[in-house]
Amino acid sequence: MNQPTSAHGRASLTTRLTLALTALAAATLLTACQSRASANAAAATPADAAAPKAGDPQMLGQQLLAAAAQGDAVAVRNLLAGNAPVDVQDVRGNTPLLLATAANHIEVARSLLMHGASSNIQNQMQDSAYLLAGAQGRLEIVRMTISYGADLKSTNRYGGTALIPACERGHLETAQALIAAGVDVNHVNRLGWTCLMEAVVLSDGGPRHQAIIQALIDAKADLNLPDKDGVTALAHARQRGQQVVVQLLQAAGAR
Repeated sequence: MNQPTSAHGRASLTTRLTLALTALAAATLLTACQSRASANAAAATPADAAAPKAGDPQMLGQQLLAAAAQGDAVAVRNLLAGNAPVDVQDVRGNTPLLLATAANHIEVARSLLMHGASSNIQNQMQDSAYLLAGAQGRLEIVRMTISYGADLKSTNRYGGTALIPACERGHLETAQALIAAGVDVNHVNRLGWTCLMEAVVLSDGGPRHQAIIQALIDAKADLNLPDKDGVTALAHARQRGQQVVVQLLQAAGAR
């Protein structure tokens, strides 16, 4: 027959049992916490690794490109103040200034130029902010890029200066600004055409093109430079029935 357990023995057994249960509970809690921490870390690691940190130049650059394209002048100024790379380029080679120029966001363009943006960086289409401004008749941006050091001798994918497409498209004020800045009025592009030739051949000879042709005459453009086929601007104007243009050219001594 078993002997009755003493009071002291029962107390010791109870103490040991309590300690064991406490240890088991602590171990269980620790394991659960570690599991949750591991799960959280596993879930967060991929996103954290991919996400740029605050102030990351790449992130700031992408934000600047977007803000410039949207014409958000406040965001552009804030990003520039935060050291966003002013001449960052997108996958097509566009800079923030190029994007602002394309949409004629004048205040954005001004902020970018004031922070050192280059108006001469060319994208994959060989457009720069300066060249694009000339081609699109963005007069204010043309003036700003010139004042901030645009390369007046730079050429587009057709080998033409900013003045040639400005004359072709009838952007009178832009053409006048480019002429006043000193762009070569006799530059010949890859098609063999000068700005005068394009103002005749690629236009209807209307009032704006007449004014551009007069501006070229006043700037002492060579009126007799022929195209690759030996045809002069005067001959082209006659062929197209541009009577006013013919009169302007003849009065200036064109042959």
